[in-house]
Amino acid sequence: MPETRIRRLTLSNFRSYHAAQIDLGAELVVLTGPNGAGKTNLIEAISFLAPGRGLRRATLEDVAFSEGNGAWAVSADVEGALGLATLGTGIEPPATEHAAAARKCRIDREPVSSATAFADHLRVVWLTPAMDQLFAGPASERRRFLDRLVLAVDAEHSSRVSALERALRSRNRLLEEQRPDLHWLDAIEHETAELGIAVAALRAETVRRLQGALKTRKDKTFPSAEISLDGWIERLLPDHPASEIEDRYRAVLRDNRSRDAAAGRTTDGPQLTDLDVLYGPKGIAADRASTGEQKALLIGLILAHASLVAEMTGYAPLLLLDEVIAHLDPGRRAALFDALAALAAQVWMTGADPAPFADVASRAQVFAVSPGRVSLARDGARDA
Repeated sequence: MPETRIRRLTLSNFRSYHAAQIDLGAELVVLTGPNGAGKTNLIEAISFLAPGRGLRRATLEDVAFSEGNGAWAVSADVEGALGLATLGTGIEPPATEHAAAARKCRIDREPVSSATAFADHLRVVWLTPAMDQLFAGPASERRRFLDRLVLAVDAEHSSRVSALERALRSRNRLLEEQRPDLHWLDAIEHETAELGIAVAALRAETVRRLQGALKTRKDKTFPSAEISLDGWIERLLPDHPASEIEDRYRAVLRDNRSRDAAAGRTTDGPQLTDLDVLYGPKGIAADRASTGEQKALLIGLILAHASLVAEMTGYAPLLLLDEVIAHLDPGRRAALFDALAALAAQVWMTGADPAPFADVASRAQVFAVSPGRVSLARDGARDA
């Protein structure tokens, strides 16, 4: 299966980089250097070439070079689903001190409406240390993780989630009024139900497909998982028309107005859905598994998801794996490298210590990262 590849990555005033450029020719890219050198900054830059707020969920202003004028830019020459293309994004210097930053996106130097358009050229999947607490953390983190999975297969999902959040905020503001306009409230609840069911349906379909991908994985080094959605709307979707569920949810919103007004929030709906994950080998909830088991389970989920994205789009996605192998034993490390090779995707991996990458150095481009600088340490693809 063909993969998406970045052939050249260019950064301008992004995080710790005043200027940086990397030319690529290998499927495996390894970034090594001490903690704080800027390895994660490089893959974060790539994550801005996907819809959403990047792998750190930073604001647009936060990623600007501290000694710059507030502007930043990231561009990549990509060989992807539509052939060769140059994708670029960034912000311009703020016009005034309090002006809000507006992100600009371009394809082959022509403006496009948003980063959603980048999905025609590449899909990006990532795994970061911040995800290690996914199973033990709050439901909101698992919803965000799930929405990221959905977004990799449906680039419009983020806009629907944002529209749902805006509709819920509008409803909450109306309920704060002593005498809310009932016609306007009906209209907002109609929109909320329509958006809510659309978001829930995409989540449910992705979970169904991902569960299938998990069952067909041949590599058993990373444990199997059973995943499902904990929400009454999602449970109804397989057996009921969407229009019927919309009507039910609309009725719930209407009946809950007094309770929601007192709570100051909408107390029912897909904005509260949780992702349930069972650790397959022991049949226990993932949050009851050990730290190592949870890490292996998460890697297995990401690998299955990457395979699903490849199956659904026809192109293997780009993988960004931040400090993933640092705590893997040699057996699981070798299994991960084998799984990545089988996926045939361009993979970017970071690590403070180059030693764990010794087994794949011959087929990787290894870059040494120091504050504000990145240089080629070894080009295994050409050496071979």
